[in-house]
Amino acid sequence: MNVSRRVMLLGTASAALMGSAMAPDSARAAIKVGSDPDSGALVLRMVRVMYPHERFTDGPYERTRDAVLAAANETPGQALMFSSALAEMKAAGFGERDDAAAREYLKGIEGTAFFRLVRGTAVISLYNDHEVWEILGYEGASFDRGGYIDRGFNDLDWLPEPRITES
Repeated sequence: MNVSRRVMLLGTASAALMGSAMAPDSARAAIKVGSDPDSGALVLRMVRVMYPHERFTDGPYERTRDAVLAAANETPGQALMFSSALAEMKAAGFGERDDAAAREYLKGIEGTAFFRLVRGTAVISLYNDHEVWEILGYEGASFDRGGYIDRGFNDLDWLPEPRITES
């Protein structure tokens, strides 16, 4: 009887979940994504490829990586799924690929729960980072200061002036 890797992982995940129902603290301690440097490096590379910005420093990307790993470790089942996906990425040589090849790899896995977890967490974490706001010229929310009209609504000097044509 042939047992696929996926079936084996699902069986392992089921056993981990059953074990976590009986002893949640020990099960959570047994499955922790990101404790090894390779996992963090792969997630960091993934976030950089998904959201490339030349002007961003390492800080926002590293904080985003940490948020993604924290989200991955919320439940033992999620941590198991995440570590399995990272192992597949490592085996595929994702960390050594150039940006174009890395993007192609990510396009191939964009329908997976792993990709959705990374994308959903990363987009919020990265673009809610105050260092990113400063780099992009976003002053933050203005509702508590009367709105944008009186606070430089049209002060973006990097946008071209609009053409005004009358007919």
